[in-house]
Amino acid sequence: MKLKNFVEELKWRGMVHDVMPETEEHLMETMRSAYVGFDPTADSLHIGNLVPIMILSFFQRCGHKPVALVGGATGMIGDPSMKNTERNLLDEATLKKNQEGVRNQLSQFLDFSSEIENPAVLVNNYDWMKEFSFLDFIRNIGKHITVNYMMAKDSVKTRLSGDSADGLSFTEFTYQLIQGYDFVHLYRNLGCTLQMGGSDQWGNITTGTELIRRMDGGKGYALTCPLITKSDGSKFGKSEGGNIWLDANRTSPYKFYQYWLNSSDEDAEKYIKIFTFLDKETIENLISEHKEAPHLRTLQKKLAEEVTNTVHGSTEVENAIKASEILFGNSTSEDLKTLDEKTFLDVFDGVPQGEISKEEIKSGIDIIGALAEKTGFLKSNGEARRALKENSISVNKEKVSEDYQISENDLINGQFVLLQRGKRNYFIIRAI
Repeated sequence: MKLKNFVEELKWRGMVHDVMPETEEHLMETMRSAYVGFDPTADSLHIGNLVPIMILSFFQRCGHKPVALVGGATGMIGDPSMKNTERNLLDEATLKKNQEGVRNQLSQFLDFSSEIENPAVLVNNYDWMKEFSFLDFIRNIGKHITVNYMMAKDSVKTRLSGDSADGLSFTEFTYQLIQGYDFVHLYRNLGCTLQMGGSDQWGNITTGTELIRRMDGGKGYALTCPLITKSDGSKFGKSEGGNIWLDANRTSPYKFYQYWLNSSDEDAEKYIKIFTFLDKETIENLISEHKEAPHLRTLQKKLAEEVTNTVHGSTEVENAIKASEILFGNSTSEDLKTLDEKTFLDVFDGVPQGEISKEEIKSGIDIIGALAEKTGFLKSNGEARRALKENSISVNKEKVSEDYQISENDLINGQFVLLQRGKRNYFIIRAI
């Protein structure tokens, strides 16, 4: 496989924060192995993890061999970088379950197939750390790094400053030493010469390069990417409901798609370079097209489509687009009935609901009663009649008149009826 310039690829995408001198030349000499560590604190990764995942994927696409390290051992300790307090430690069974979830998600971005020249490899640092006794570790590894060296790291200094009332436990203090030894282990066993991660990981990564130098007389390299921020100052990867997860059961494909679709123009221009595999020319053309007619949101639509396709597949992209059009387009009751329950509730998140028994719906409910007395959607029967005369009432996106009866045929997924007045005023009847 012909090597492509990996560092150059990351630079035009805005994905390089720090890079050790000579890294670019090192990678252009021959196929290399590099690794990124993933913290298994949940059974799913979230979009905050996407930058290091994309970096590994670009690394493989440039002809190199990516190694994804799931931190079974380090996950039991907790990295102090960018954190003010020590986090809860996870037990072995929870970590194992989380690792399985992470492994499945990484396979959507990395090719683990043995049929290619540079297959991705997945490792777990618990596999080599579990063999160490405490005495062995401090004697064989700890002696190579001074406390002065470890204290100079920003992640340690921050926690020892007056800003943090809790200080730093010895457990967390050793984290950089364990991560540093991971680099040594992978250098020796898989020929890994480069570690990559977020800019907050620079201190931990360079501890690894120092250990390689002191223990093996070897040369390790480091590359970090910027921590992603949103232009409005809010945290990337979070919504009002919390993290945006890669697991469809935690964040539905529709909500996942909507997160990217709702990016600002400035953010979409940045994100499309980082989170998609589109080439430079395609992206530059999309940016130009978007600037000519920003109201069409060309960048946001393409970004949402590409990232959702990578994470959830083309069928879910189509469903997310269709679901989006239900709110804002000219959709029909047939379109509504194709939505599964979770997507339906996600699309109409925050819409008021009222309950009516299924038996009553089977018998038939006149539309005026459904709009007013039975649900309180409209204040009175008189208001309901006026709205019906104005032709502003729809049931499941279809206009209805005063003599309409809501029946079992109107139930979406056997349990919902969508009432609508005008374009934006919705109410959901839930059959119980």
